[in-house]
Amino acid sequence: MAHSLIQRRQEAERARVEAYELSLRHVSQRTRPPPDFETAIYEARRGFEADVVRDAQAWKPQMKTRDAARLRLAAARYLFARYPVAEHLEQIWIDAAGLDADEIALRKRWYVVAAGGGSLHGAGANAWLSRKELHAFLNPLGRLGFEAAIWQAIARSYANDPGVALRIARTRITQTPRAEHGFWREVVRFFCAHPTTVEEMDDLHDYLAACYRRDPAFSLKGRTLTSLGRQMREWHRDLEAVARIEAARRRAEAARNRARGLVAVPVDDAWRGAAIADWSWTLSFKDRSRREEYVVIQLRTAADLVAETRAMRHCVATYAAKCIAGHASIWSLRRRASGRTERLLTIELDPRCRAVQVRGFANRAPHAGERKVLERWGQARGIALL
Repeated sequence: MAHSLIQRRQEAERARVEAYELSLRHVSQRTRPPPDFETAIYEARRGFEADVVRDAQAWKPQMKTRDAARLRLAAARYLFARYPVAEHLEQIWIDAAGLDADEIALRKRWYVVAAGGGSLHGAGANAWLSRKELHAFLNPLGRLGFEAAIWQAIARSYANDPGVALRIARTRITQTPRAEHGFWREVVRFFCAHPTTVEEMDDLHDYLAACYRRDPAFSLKGRTLTSLGRQMREWHRDLEAVARIEAARRRAEAARNRARGLVAVPVDDAWRGAAIADWSWTLSFKDRSRREEYVVIQLRTAADLVAETRAMRHCVATYAAKCIAGHASIWSLRRRASGRTERLLTIELDPRCRAVQVRGFANRAPHAGERKVLERWGQARGIALL
């Protein structure tokens, strides 16, 4: 049965309405979920239930944000804060990326104590900061991160110039491990007494870190920026020398491996050297404090050769190619006494186990006592002293 004109118009109108509603569903935004206040309260309170100063159930914030980090900070302020605190203490509630569980707990604890009006000194911060420094930490010079706030506080205890403290707070010192705090405090004190640029402090940072790794007793007493700069440049030259020697060693090893048809063999960190064991001899005394030990060790890495060159002020590092090729081996005679090790002589052996060169500091000849120790070593290891 044919539809009337009115019916056709009605059907057309319904089709237009349906098409319009379908287009609205495609372009309209989905309804946003409400802010998750319950999760924010739970995450802020977890682990610090005993420190809450307000009823969590009574929290009715007038917030539209759905950002979990901002909600968590707002919850922490509500639960713990009697007083406002600096931004660097609040940052832990917003972003804890890259921090381990212990560090996160420590920073949250410091926030809870400070915001609640408690004493950070009594909460364990005295392990790193004095009372004066804690005051500077809680009232930093400008907007700083947590670690930067710590180091600007330490710097302010040594320098009256806030510019010096802020420059230190912008250096890589702020990235040093908490376990090395004592050493880097000495470094900050040095830079406060010898102000310089952020760039120069960062340049010296790597050198000082290497010195501390090599010798935990390393100290800056009696040093100047000029002397440190000179030593840093020497250290960089040593690193470059090590890199050149290592590159030459790898090329030589790779060539030998190719000649044997072993293309993918990994290269060891040390060259082979002479097939002779290291040696030691101990002088015994009734007084144990006078005990002395002499050792002769083979230097089989680029770093060892360069360190021997630097300490003994001679050119043994230039013998690296001979050592890599197996045409020579380099040995170091050292004396250990009273907890200290002293380099005495550097010895070059040829492939026939003959000592073709023996030199002390700045290429001096061996003393009579050192010669006697070498004779003992030669007898024990079949070394011919020329």
